[in-house]
Order: sequence, then structure tokens, then C-alpha cells
Amino acid sequence: MMVQFADIFMLSFISDEAVAAVGVANDLMVVTFILFNFVAVGTGVVVAQYLGANKKAEASKIAANALVVNLVFGLMVSLVLVTFRQELLGLFNLDPDVKGYANRYLLIVGVTLFTQALLFTLAAIIRSNGFTRDAMYVSLGMNVVNVTGNYLFIFGALGVPQLGVTGVAISTAASRILGMITLFILLYRRLEVRIEWQDYLTLNKGYLKKILQVGAPAAGEHMVYQVQQLVFTFFISMLGTAALATKVYTFNLMMFILLFGVSVGQGMQILIGRLVGAGGMDEAYRRAFKGLKVSILITVSMAVLFAVFRESLIGIYTDDPHIISLGATLLLICLILEPGRTFNLVLISALRATGDARFPFKMAIVSMWGISVPLAYVLGIHFGLGLIGVWIAYTVDEWFRGLIMLGRWKSRKWESKVLVDQHGEQTVV
Repeated sequence: MMVQFADIFMLSFISDEAVAAVGVANDLMVVTFILFNFVAVGTGVVVAQYLGANKKAEASKIAANALVVNLVFGLMVSLVLVTFRQELLGLFNLDPDVKGYANRYLLIVGVTLFTQALLFTLAAIIRSNGFTRDAMYVSLGMNVVNVTGNYLFIFGALGVPQLGVTGVAISTAASRILGMITLFILLYRRLEVRIEWQDYLTLNKGYLKKILQVGAPAAGEHMVYQVQQLVFTFFISMLGTAALATKVYTFNLMMFILLFGVSVGQGMQILIGRLVGAGGMDEAYRRAFKGLKVSILITVSMAVLFAVFRESLIGIYTDDPHIISLGATLLLICLILEPGRTFNLVLISALRATGDARFPFKMAIVSMWGISVPLAYVLGIHFGLGLIGVWIAYTVDEWFRGLIMLGRWKSRKWESKVLVDQHGEQTVV
């Protein structure tokens, strides 16, 4: 998250147009991240369950299969994004300057986009094996590379040419390449059962099917969410560049509020995956509620803190009084929005960890496209509430789905969805 935060913050020294451009480019790339993540999410869950069932050799083979599949997939997506970047940007109502910035950014970052596919998969494997700090340290290192590169290219320090958006793209691409290499090295140092070369060359349909049983619905859910985001970006683009910049600035700050829900969700996914793999259903049930309580407490505290200092925080990016005022109002709405989002982040991760990934996907379609998108248009465009109307639509969606997920977890229907029993045999999904 800090990579994106640093890019937006440092680009704000150039112009709001540069920020809007990279914001739109990132919206497009997040769609590709979701495509990459469907293998990574499925891999993380399946590996965790196999480790819980003490099937370590099979867990390593599953990891090898996932890396090969996501490498091929990543290369294909990189090629498509770079080739059709102009057509994709043409979907948005962008000013010529904004479109020019976005085009250059997509070209450079898109070429190395496949590295993100491997980053997601490697990190998921390493985390599922219990080495969550390794992934964190690599992320910190990537941030150091990215921020240093941004500083050199934006401000022309140490005689480096000032390349603006192009320089930021180079820094982002370089940080991902170095992060990928580092995670590969850590993978071979951490796994108890080492991945052999033949494991990469032998694809097991049974393993891939299990990965897809969790990963495909999870990716579908994320894709529904991100396409919703693209539609919202289209709505917001109708309001002008200032509105687009406000959305990017506010989302950048909101990342730090939802960060704790994301982290608890990832932790719960690993722990619950291990527990259900070992047959500990009752403990898994209780653990999810413990994680949810902690996450909501931290999220609410962060939302209150951001609400108190809302104008100063938006003011980090811009001096425009209209953007500051509107962004501050959106951060106030987050007091209601973020607790609802936390229910989704934690409980959906818990459901996925058991293998119950289809239900959240189905509810995402119903809520986001049946409620959120129509409501955003009616409030934001038809009734002229603009970004405030869009944020209200976000809030309704998050709370509706969050309460549905709570009911699903309490029903314990997920117990029949586990991919392996404690003896490591496949169960019906």
C-alpha cells in the first residue's frame, strides 16, 4: 500500500493532473492484480490446509504448480495491457494531458506487470508457511527502492534527470522486480520440503482444481468489486479532474484505515486454513470472532483519528480548498463505512480459508451491482451529490455484505466446504 501512497504523494508535487492519471492507471492495473491474485489466494488457502493436515511435500508441489501457472498468466496479461493501453484509457473521459501521463505510466509498469503475479504467489506461499515477517520485510525494501527512485526522478537529485510520471513508473517497476527476486530466494530458504525442478515441470490437475475452487470465486468477487470501481471512476470522471484527484487522495488515505482489517483477514486465513486442515472446526469458529473484534476496534480508532485530522491529511496532497473540503467530508463518511468493510475483510477471508469462496462471490454480485452501482448513479449523478453520493453507495454495500457474511459464518455451513480432512483426503465442495 505504501508504494501507491508514495507514488501519489510525490506526484502531487507535479500536478493534480499527474495524480489523476496515475490513479486511473492504477484502477486499470488493479483489475490485473485481481486476475493474478486468484491463483495466489487459492494457493494460500490450499497450502495452509495441507500444512495443517501435515502434508508438507504435497504443499510444496502445489506451490510449484501455482508459480508456473501465474508466470504464464502474468506474461499474457502484461502483453494485453501494453498492447491495448490506449483503447483502455479511451474508456475514460480524460483530458489530453491526463491521458498522456497515464499512457506513459502504463507502458513502463505494464511491461513488468508479470512480476506482480509472481510476487502475489510467492508471498502467499511464504505466509502460509508461517513466515509472514519475511513478506513484510520484502515489502519494506520495495518501498525504500520506490521512494528513493521517485525522489531522484521527480526532483532531479544527484544529477538524475527529472522524468516526472515516467520516473515514478520506472521506480515502481524496479521495486517489483527486486522484490520478486528476493522472495524467490527466501522461498528456497524457508520451505521445509524444498521445491524441485521437476515440480515446476509437472502440473497436477488435482492440485490446480483445488486452487481454482477457492481462487476463481475469490477472484470473481474482487473482479466484481474492481469493475464497480471502474464504473464509479467513470461516474466521477464526469465531474471533472478535481473530483478524480479528490477520489484518489481520499482512497490513498483510506488504505491506512482498512490496512488493519486486511492484515487481520490475512492472518485469520492462514490460521483458520491450518485449523480446518487439522479438523479443528470449533476453534476455527471462535478464532474468527476474536479476530473480528480486534480488527473492528483498531479500524474504528483509526477512522476516528483520520476524521479528527481530515483537513490536514488531505492538505498533505494539495492546496486546493475545494479538494480539501470535499475530501474531508468523505473521510467523515468513513466513520460509518470502514467498520462495515472490516466485517467483509475478516469474515470473507475466514470463509475462503475453509474453502467456502462461492458464497461471498454471489453476494458481491447481488450487493455491488444490484445495490451499490445503481445507488451511486442515482445519488451521485442524478441528484447531484457527486462524490458524497458515491461514498454513501460504498457504505451501504459494505454494511449489507458484512452482515450477510456474519450470518454465513454463524451458520457454520462452511464446515462442509473444507478441501482436505485431517488425513489429507479431498472432500466434496
